[in-house]
Amino acid sequence: MDWDEFAAWSRRAADWGADYRRTLRDRPVRPASPPGAIAAQIAKSPPEAGEGFDAIFADFEDIIVPGMTHWQHPRFFAYFPANAAPESVVAEYLVSAMAAQCMLWQTSPAATELETRVVDWMRQALGLPEGFQGVIQDSASSATLAAVLVMRERALAWRGNAEGLSGQPRPRIYASDQVHTSIDRAIWVSGVGEANLVRVAGAGPLRGMDAGALRAAIEADTAAGHRPAGIIGSVGGTSTGGTDDIAAICAVARDFDLYVHVDAAWAGSAMICPEHRHLWAGVEQAHSVVFNPHKWLGAQFDCSIQFVRDPETLVRTLAIRPEFLKTHGVDGIINYSEWSIPLGRRFRALKLWFLLRAYGLEGLRAMIRRHVGWSGELAERLRRTPGFEIVTEPMLSLFSFRHRPGGVADLDAHNLALVAAINADGRTYLTQTRVDGKVAIRLQVGQFETTREDVDIAYRAIVECAGQASDR
Repeated sequence: MDWDEFAAWSRRAADWGADYRRTLRDRPVRPASPPGAIAAQIAKSPPEAGEGFDAIFADFEDIIVPGMTHWQHPRFFAYFPANAAPESVVAEYLVSAMAAQCMLWQTSPAATELETRVVDWMRQALGLPEGFQGVIQDSASSATLAAVLVMRERALAWRGNAEGLSGQPRPRIYASDQVHTSIDRAIWVSGVGEANLVRVAGAGPLRGMDAGALRAAIEADTAAGHRPAGIIGSVGGTSTGGTDDIAAICAVARDFDLYVHVDAAWAGSAMICPEHRHLWAGVEQAHSVVFNPHKWLGAQFDCSIQFVRDPETLVRTLAIRPEFLKTHGVDGIINYSEWSIPLGRRFRALKLWFLLRAYGLEGLRAMIRRHVGWSGELAERLRRTPGFEIVTEPMLSLFSFRHRPGGVADLDAHNLALVAAINADGRTYLTQTRVDGKVAIRLQVGQFETTREDVDIAYRAIVECAGQASDR
């Protein structure tokens, strides 16, 4: 492909993308493809000779697209959103065309300096105090792993990286039973081990961990000769929005000199709205905080911001400085690869810069407020519909419900069958969870282009599929 052909195909790809996004409402949210149907259409061996791009693009349209789940669909109410505002997509085109490796300041000064500035824009937007600095990670999973590694090193007097964990006191990390499974993975990868992740049961409307139970667990571990290392707080847990009292757990952490990391991957975006900041009151006392602009704010994946009160602890844990990575003759620079687990770094700041400038904070706040309002209205509508109950009340734009028709002996099986029927119907896409051991259906409003009519369609799909399931 020469550069004239590149320009032509890039225009075609952009036209295809615009048409795709314009017509998403006409497609089912999830494909009807059975397992293996896509693979059966793809050659089992790589081609020996190159093919024309017309054929490649045609196969993309005919084979790949029909097998995709449409995450940008305005009736995607499953999991959490993975929004990609058009401005963000354009920025990613430009990043892909430049194909820069932004691991060091010297490898792309603009990428580093723009990242520093837009991350501070986000600090201000969220109401975090001056003193917090940040880095754009690929995902909250990586940010949490980085935080866990800092907890581990700090608790082991910075000897873990150098000496390994054998013979060291067992570092213990505390979290509620509502945290994301990325916390488990961080515990595994860090070498801390699942046995040293202490889960404190959630309670109350937001299912946050009890500060008294947390304190008791830390005291018991200390008496047993373990080494308490840190606490991971949750704001907007994945299952039902489980949220800890951050101020209370930070108060406990201070008494034991423990590191606190707050996972607000989804819900953190809502903190650009001052009326929601009570949900993480006390967050300024945490050592690190992560939230994902690539979820609710509209930045295309991947774009996760980790704020830290003391960057030196992160750098001390992660930085390796061989001669070939040093920048000589320049002082006061930041090399963000020293704040991250991977050495290689994409130019993620550009899409956030485009996004914030295009919408402004007021535009993004208006979107979040609409989603929270529509979710609350839908929960009330289901509550008033015979046969339905709200299991967990709306936490921002997330709630869970259950269908309880008369005469059904196994409600778990019935609700699993119902969510499968709703998703097969194609008008919307939901997921299930378990609350106190029982199946519930979770619904979260958050796609960038969702309208009130899309929420109404979801309600009709739920009620109609429930009626059909009850008739069987």
